[in-house]
Amino acid sequence: MPDGGIVERLDGSHVVLTGVTGFVGEALMHRLLTDVPGVRLTLLVRPKGTTPGTDRIRSLLGKPIFADAVEAAGDVAALMADRIAVLEGDMADVPALPADVDAVVHCAGDVSFNPPVDQAFTTNVTGTRDLLRRIVEVGPDVHYVHVSTAYVAGRRRGAVPEGPVPHDVDLEAELAWGLAQRDRVEHESRNGTALPKARARAEREHGRAGLLTAARATEEKRKEWVKDELVRLGTERARSLGWTDCYTFTKALGERVVETHAAAGDAGHLVSIVRPSIIESALETPHPGWIEGFKMAEPLILAYGRGELPEFPGAADNTVDIVPVDHVVAATVAVLAHPPERGTPAYFHVTSGDRNPFTYNQLYDYTRAYFDEHPFAGGDRGEVRLPDWRFPGTHSVERLLSTSERAHKVADYVIGRAPRSDRSRDLARKLDQQGRRLEFLRRYLDIYREYLTADLRFSDTATMALYDSLGEADRGRFAFDTAVVDWKHYMQEVHCPAVTAPVRQLDEIRRRRKKPDTSLKPVADKPRVAAFFDMDGTLLSSNVVETYLWLRLQGLSPAERAGQLGRVASRLPGLVRTERADRGAFLRSIYREYEGARLEDLEEVVDRVLTTHVLSRLAPAAVRRVREHRKQGHPTVLITGAIRPLTRPLEPLFDHIEAAELDVDDHGVCTGFLSASPLTGESRAAWMEQWAAQHDVDLSVSYAYADSHSDLPLLAAVGRPVAVRPDVPLFRHARRHRWQIVDWASPDAVARSLTPTAGR
Repeated sequence: MPDGGIVERLDGSHVVLTGVTGFVGEALMHRLLTDVPGVRLTLLVRPKGTTPGTDRIRSLLGKPIFADAVEAAGDVAALMADRIAVLEGDMADVPALPADVDAVVHCAGDVSFNPPVDQAFTTNVTGTRDLLRRIVEVGPDVHYVHVSTAYVAGRRRGAVPEGPVPHDVDLEAELAWGLAQRDRVEHESRNGTALPKARARAEREHGRAGLLTAARATEEKRKEWVKDELVRLGTERARSLGWTDCYTFTKALGERVVETHAAAGDAGHLVSIVRPSIIESALETPHPGWIEGFKMAEPLILAYGRGELPEFPGAADNTVDIVPVDHVVAATVAVLAHPPERGTPAYFHVTSGDRNPFTYNQLYDYTRAYFDEHPFAGGDRGEVRLPDWRFPGTHSVERLLSTSERAHKVADYVIGRAPRSDRSRDLARKLDQQGRRLEFLRRYLDIYREYLTADLRFSDTATMALYDSLGEADRGRFAFDTAVVDWKHYMQEVHCPAVTAPVRQLDEIRRRRKKPDTSLKPVADKPRVAAFFDMDGTLLSSNVVETYLWLRLQGLSPAERAGQLGRVASRLPGLVRTERADRGAFLRSIYREYEGARLEDLEEVVDRVLTTHVLSRLAPAAVRRVREHRKQGHPTVLITGAIRPLTRPLEPLFDHIEAAELDVDDHGVCTGFLSASPLTGESRAAWMEQWAAQHDVDLSVSYAYADSHSDLPLLAAVGRPVAVRPDVPLFRHARRHRWQIVDWASPDAVARSLTPTAGR
């Protein structure tokens, strides 16, 4: 390596970079392309889906921060031809490196604080080991720069020197254990107690929609349990050995692999380890506030600005060790230009807490001052009200959070069983918002508790010695002395504006957004589109018990009506339980009441008495939608669990009506049974698929309209599902899957009489 400044020392170097699609890697690539023109880069990039690594880099170079480098080269193609090569591969299968490589900077790694344990070991330990094996193939003169984290120090307290982390963990045993956990947990998830619990819960929640729907929900729950269990195992093992989480644990073991590499061979290898603390937005380069994605502090800042973080679980005087990303990158470039002695790794902390401490109380004061001056809009309520933090300690915050979680669980149980109404849906929406806030707070407390309560001082003596050894020009261009950062300026003028800008833009889009366009959308290639409608609760405000009474109370004396109503009322609790468990059994139970009635008499009552009443109960918006479909040539299909006679008033609106058929004897008298199983839940979807195949209909572009969670399979069977005044479970599912939700209300003047002829 020649003497001179950083640019001269790196001139003509061929450097391999990993992790360039991540925050630090992208910033490092930008700095090398912009400020070190003599460096050639080979970028290890994995394909993403069907997108090759080369295309990913081409797209990356289209970002604004690379504009100067692209302009200097002529265009993206010229820049790549002149200075960039792409090596397709990933850390799970590292390909052979170029034979003329001079240095490797390893920025890739699992940066999640709570990764599944096998994933963390694969990325941070196995991937590092495989990359080092490829470096050995090239030769002993490759300078390896390993970007780690200062928090490999673990759960210790006080000063942390720049050197190896002292521990006696058996790396090979822990690696073998970590990699084996997925197979073990997957096996347990299929045999242990988690599966019966998941199935029981799914069948309670989704049984009305069908057992296959419940089975799919069970499998989703099982997969969630596997992921959560792998995270839990990694966290528990890490903390049992003295680390904050699985991320820092596996990063520490990755460093041990790097240290072994440094000492290997006759004279050892060239190894530098860079340990940044909490990396946040740029102070100056590529521009003030530049950041990609959310890091550690952003969720906290945004939640506070939204008024959703009522208290803070850390100590007011503890240090939050933040470092701007451009300082991390500048230090890494300087380290790259100054290889250490062979066989002994050089360690560099890129941190701020030892010489320029920034406390959580300052973070609160500066963040609050920023939002006092630039508040988020609170919708109709005006500006968001900011919480007052008193820093009561983690135990007090934990108690408050646990109490809130218990209250939310009770409220969620109640609202999930409440009668459908606009109010219950609004309460469900607000409850879901509160639930997301509580989940955020729980996740933040569980993941960051160790960091929020840590009392660490990372010494950066070696880093500052490197900085002081640079010439004046390099200290200006590649600045990484964190003591110069003015935290008030950084938070109020740089960081907070940067992290809130995209949120403010999204809020503005939402404010300007008109009501959702619910009109029918023409299909360009003209496939055959159909529209499927449920009846009760969707087209008209009614239910099976109510429509039964419409028919059966006609012609009865007042005393007989009272007796019939009393008998039905006494059965309601049992009917409700049956309906929640099995919609088909519920319908059969109701239709048993038709035993002894003549089918012709029921049809006559509908034609003579109920037609006007049924039509008056139709939601005008529903009728308009049916007619819109017919105007566009879409076959309209009514699928209902109501008996056939009750659908007679709707025949002019539909091309096909599939309804429950009452079984009759040879004299036309109802037996109390159905002639075929009623279409409910998954049987509706199966019937739709069969009908669509017979009529050359493409369900992927067809419509379905329904109001109940039991109709989930019907709605999921089409490409354009619409939830109509849904019950709470369907409302939640529709919001989660971004289905259209409409409110087709019956006319306000319609009476809810059970005897439509009363008073005539």
